Amino acid sequence: MDQIDRKILSILHDNARITISEMSRMIAMSQPAVTERLRKLEEQGVITGYRAELSLSKLGKHITAFVLFKSNSCKEFEAFSEAAPEIVDFYRTSGEFNYLLKVVTETSETLEGFLEKCHTFGFSSTLVVLSTRFEDKFFPAFLPNEA
Repeated sequence: MDQIDRKILSILHDNARITISEMSRMIAMSQPAVTERLRKLEEQGVITGYRAELSLSKLGKHITAFVLFKSNSCKEFEAFSEAAPEIVDFYRTSGEFNYLLKVVTETSETLEGFLEKCHTFGFSSTLVVLSTRFEDKFFPAFLPNEA
């Protein structure tokens, strides 16, 4: 992966709907060359998909919380979590808690109801998000250095 690939990834992170012609102008390469680099990044599994960013508040989801959860019945809790539309991110963790969940709900009351359903499987500690400074930050240091 070289600097051009890094630039392509940065541009896509900012706007996955950018046209090949616009991207080729931004990095001063021909459209076929950019297309070939994109194809290679996809084949290598570096680019795994393209997504739209959604406004949670416009979808009626006004509460975001991170929930640390400890369960003694992990398989049952994982099955519950897969079916729970409130959970948007789900991580298995080390330490006192088995899981970290990112949960979005309409109101604090619907968050409370969701947590009550979770407590069938164990106990939790909840952190409600007050504001977000940034999310999904593109961090060039994640990319490997040139060989």
